[in-house]
Amino acid sequence: MKLIKNILKTIALLAIVFGCTNNTESSKEQDLANLTVLQEEIELLIDSADCSENSGCEYIAFGSKACGGPKSYLVFSTSIDIELLQQKVATYNALENSFNQKWGIISDCSVPMPPIDVTCVIGKCTAVY
Repeated sequence: MKLIKNILKTIALLAIVFGCTNNTESSKEQDLANLTVLQEEIELLIDSADCSENSGCEYIAFGSKACGGPKSYLVFSTSIDIELLQQKVATYNALENSFNQKWGIISDCSVPMPPIDVTCVIGKCTAVY
C-alpha cells in the first residue's frame, strides 16, 4: 500500500513539475540545474546516516541513460528514510529520462553492473564489485 502511495506521490509531483510552465520552454541549463538540485538532495539524504553492520546497507538504481537503464547505483544505509529516498530517486530517474528525450541526449549504452555486495566500512556503506 505504501508503494502505491509513493508511486501516486511521484506521479503527482511529475504532473506539477511538467504542468507548471509559463508558456515558455525551460532551457537546457535550467533543466540540468533542476536535476542537479534533486541529485544533491538525494546525496545529502544518503550521507545523513552511517551504518553499523553489513545488513544495514542496500543499493538502488540511479539515473536514466539515454539508451535505457540506470547510470549507476547508489549505496545507502537502511537507517535513513528509505521511502523518501525511493520517491526522490524515482522522480530523478523520470526527470532525467524526460531530459534525455527533450534534449536528444545520447549515451554510450553501456550497462553498469549492480554491486555484487554492499558492506559497512568504517561507518559508511560501500559497494563491492
